[in-house]
Amino acid sequence: MIHSAPSARSKSGVIPLSTPVAPSFGKQRAAFPELVRSCEGRVLSASRYRNGESFFLAIEELRFNDPADLLYHTGIVVQMALSSHLLDVGFDDRWCARNIGLHIGTSLTYANATGLNYQSPELERLAVVLSPYNVWRNPDLHGSRPPAPASLPNIPPLLRDLLDHVRGVTGHSRPRRRKAHG
Repeated sequence: MIHSAPSARSKSGVIPLSTPVAPSFGKQRAAFPELVRSCEGRVLSASRYRNGESFFLAIEELRFNDPADLLYHTGIVVQMALSSHLLDVGFDDRWCARNIGLHIGTSLTYANATGLNYQSPELERLAVVLSPYNVWRNPDLHGSRPPAPASLPNIPPLLRDLLDHVRGVTGHSRPRRRKAHG
């Protein structure tokens, strides 16, 4: 995996619309919001990071025997980590809910386009399986879920690496060990 975290955030608080997002989103260019960093966004970003760490504890402790539960909780951790970065750089939480939702691949694309620079082929493959991650929690009308893939990456170290990378980019502190969600 290749990761290069930016050395510093924009001090102006505004990320111009000429960010590298334009080429990768084509027609969605008009929907890309102006990014304005705020104290409220920073606090929410830190909260998302801490919640991601908390959900990760259950995965790290290998509490899930059912692959569907593991995938659902993995989706939560990934989305918390990525949304932590997005909120930190100035995305509005409501905009993210409307335009990104539970789609890990979309979240990863926006995060990387705004400075996260997290390149992981394993996460990119997993994002396809996870998006939207609620399919692993909620069965369809017939009571079934999609079949879990036969081959999954080693999820705990993949998530630990992502959380550590987000922590390095955002500057959030790693929380003290707490009780796991899940």
